[in-house]
Amino acid sequence: MDKQKQLILEGKLPTVMWHLAWPAVVAMVMYGLNNFLDGIFVGHLISNTALAAVGIAYPLAQFAQGFGTLIGTGIGSAISIWIGGQDTSKLEKAMGTVNYLTLLFSIGLTLPCYIFAEELVYMMGGRGEILTLGVEYFQATILGSFFWIHGLALNMIIRAEGRMKTAAWMIAIGLLVDLALKPIFIDTLGWGVAGAAWATNISMMVYTLLGVWYYAGGKASFYTKFWSIKRNTAIVKETLSLGMPGFIMMVMIVIQNIVVFNALAKYGTDADITFFTAVNRFYILLNTPLWGLMRALQPVAGMNYGAKNYDRSSKAYRLFSFAGLAILLPFWLFVMLYPSGVLAVMIPHTEFLSDQLFDFRIYMSVLLVLPFVFMAMVWFPAIEDAKPATFISLLRQVVFYIPIMLFVPGVLGVSSIYWASAAIDWIVFGLILYAVRRSVKRLTVNG
Repeated sequence: MDKQKQLILEGKLPTVMWHLAWPAVVAMVMYGLNNFLDGIFVGHLISNTALAAVGIAYPLAQFAQGFGTLIGTGIGSAISIWIGGQDTSKLEKAMGTVNYLTLLFSIGLTLPCYIFAEELVYMMGGRGEILTLGVEYFQATILGSFFWIHGLALNMIIRAEGRMKTAAWMIAIGLLVDLALKPIFIDTLGWGVAGAAWATNISMMVYTLLGVWYYAGGKASFYTKFWSIKRNTAIVKETLSLGMPGFIMMVMIVIQNIVVFNALAKYGTDADITFFTAVNRFYILLNTPLWGLMRALQPVAGMNYGAKNYDRSSKAYRLFSFAGLAILLPFWLFVMLYPSGVLAVMIPHTEFLSDQLFDFRIYMSVLLVLPFVFMAMVWFPAIEDAKPATFISLLRQVVFYIPIMLFVPGVLGVSSIYWASAAIDWIVFGLILYAVRRSVKRLTVNG
């Protein structure tokens, strides 16, 4: 038995978590820094208006990440189960499906998004200079969608094997490339917001090439025909089924941002858009350790489920959730105590109002329950029960978020965006706990 697989199936869970989680957490924090660094470099090297433009356009670019997540989470969950169940036939065919879906999604995404970039950014609430700069940023970003999708999918599959350190150093190299190129492209070459986008695109190209080197070079823990581009209907169906919760979450984040930025454009000012962009990017940055824990939980939950170790899979969810809470707590305390200093990193030379700082604290309050929500989003697919995650993701956005954000800001002002978002996430937390308890009971009966 492969040592990594043996550790995941038989090692003490705290040891397994430590072994897999710390490189995964470091990797995802580095990956999340791409988004955060865009904000810092654009805000400092260009202007606050440019920061607002990038803030409006970036959620549209997340469609590429969404498709990468769909493939990576879906087939990654399946691969973890197949490794646990020793299904070599499906493992051999996996990469043909990954390559097929990547080409299909990247072509289907790039052309319409580039052509209708202005309409899409306008739909997000972009007007005037924010619209012009937002289109420039979005068009540059979307041209790199193939590398966003393929690079993210390959790295997530590496993590699904349990090889977190390998995935981490690949992300680190991509981040260093991004760090080196951003100031050169934005400032030295004078490419502005497009420079920020191209720096990230090139870093994702490097990221993709490293994934190709890993799988084409036979370094994976399983045999697969990497250069195949072949659709396997059964694998496509399983990939889409298991990856759908993560994809819906990403798509709904885009829809959520459309509603929020339109509300800000309609009822607020450019300064309100800039402020929300900064707050939201800090929120996303603080979430990134949880993304790492999610990826570390996936092979643990999936392989043990595939090996019929159901109780161990359930215990892994609880352990990883509380570990996420322990990681977030000190950062949460810091941002709650010193919000002005935190926000000044992205919005320099600004004096923040007490109402703004209160909104910031309300928005950040839900960080303490997110570990339980995020771990559930990957745990459900890992036990071949993706429906609760899909249902709750849709419920959050379609039933709660969109109707509330369309109505409440017009009545109670832009501050309601922050406390309404927090209230919705607290409700989602309660629903997640209920769904997890039901699934644990089902696994206990089957076990």
